[in-house]
Amino acid sequence: MDDSVRRHKYMLTEDEMPTTWYNVIPDLPSPPPPPLHPGRMDPVGPDDLTPLFPMDLILQEVSGERYIDIPGGVLDVYRQWRPSPLFRAHRLEKALGTPARIYYKYEGVSPAGSHKTNTSVPQAYYNKKEGTTRLTTETGAGQWGTALSFACALYGIDCEVWQVGASYDSKPYRRLMIEAFGGRVHRSPSDVTDVGRGFAADPKNWPGSLGIAISEAVEVAAKDPNTRYALGSVLNHVLLHQTIIGQEALLQMQMAGDTPTLIVGCTGGGSNFAGLSFPFLREKLAGRMDPRILAVEPASCPSLTRGVYAYDFGDTAGMTPLLKMHTLGHDFIPDPIHAGGLRYHGMAPLISHVYELGLMDAIAVPQTECFAAAVQFARTEGIVPAPEPTHALAAAIREALKAKETGEETVILTALCGHGHFDLAAYDAYLNGSMVDEEVSDARFAEALETLPQVVG
Repeated sequence: MDDSVRRHKYMLTEDEMPTTWYNVIPDLPSPPPPPLHPGRMDPVGPDDLTPLFPMDLILQEVSGERYIDIPGGVLDVYRQWRPSPLFRAHRLEKALGTPARIYYKYEGVSPAGSHKTNTSVPQAYYNKKEGTTRLTTETGAGQWGTALSFACALYGIDCEVWQVGASYDSKPYRRLMIEAFGGRVHRSPSDVTDVGRGFAADPKNWPGSLGIAISEAVEVAAKDPNTRYALGSVLNHVLLHQTIIGQEALLQMQMAGDTPTLIVGCTGGGSNFAGLSFPFLREKLAGRMDPRILAVEPASCPSLTRGVYAYDFGDTAGMTPLLKMHTLGHDFIPDPIHAGGLRYHGMAPLISHVYELGLMDAIAVPQTECFAAAVQFARTEGIVPAPEPTHALAAAIREALKAKETGEETVILTALCGHGHFDLAAYDAYLNGSMVDEEVSDARFAEALETLPQVVG
């Protein structure tokens, strides 16, 4: 085989796997605004969160420590698929005719087929330690529900999942995988919760949203002292767990003898993006490298690029604390695009804060361009990506083609956060020409933003 098209694979040994998670907050110029209690309008404390989360996760959520040890029991499970591989995309580079060097960190090797197990395992571990017998959660495309049901099976915890209706309908095999791991799945909005029945009464809510599914899962958890809630993105402790991705990638880029000039990741709630980028942001803030950090979101749910930075509920029913984040409004129901994992009205507060500090950029990309990139990637690199990371791939291809025009040295690193084996209906829509790009009007965003909570100061 010609070395010019040989795909290089960079692997760490188990002994080289990081044993701590990285918390970016101590390295930022200023701390992010705290979550607020929606009734008292003051910062939430541990007592406000204990009905939903075990104390270990609450302490991680508010931690000021730069590094937090990964428990030995979690490391033992991680070793089933970690360290994950880093690839140099030689064949894609050749197909594009670009001088840019493209690397991707592949998280599809996990049992759930995505990066989500990096946080589902520690969340189940800490809940088991505190005696939790059932976890409830939401899931969009299904990766998070799959990951949590896998982790719950390991620790003997019941798992109940509310899956966004549009994804539930279009991805039956994802539901079956959740059930194979032992999870119980409801189509959201469902008839098993008060908030679900309320939302289902309005036909406009029938496709569902992550915000509605969160409301349903939180309602059930709050009513049972033996049940807690697990979130797959957005919160600080979730982003923290994902930083094992970027810490491994730093070591692997050193193995490759290369330094990225661009870090690019897809963003819905933000855990995959933060997991890859925050360790590199640490290096950037310390002056050891200077990559551009780029978040890529769907054009139909663009919280960073078209939302407002304000306090808002993390769920649609208004049951969660108020989070300072870029939001489209908790009442916003996104179009039922194929990247179901990115259909969330808000961005992680920590990523929103980093964006406000000017330490990263963001763009929105339509789904047809994303799937064109996905097909080109599959036909060159041999991996069918999940719809979510196709957004980052589309942006990476844009930048690689730009480097072809300018001749500027460009080294791109992205996180391929999962495979698309359960998303082939989306590929069918693209390949048969039925996929369309939805234009969301400013008026539609404005309508949802009218219901933002009023927070003084």
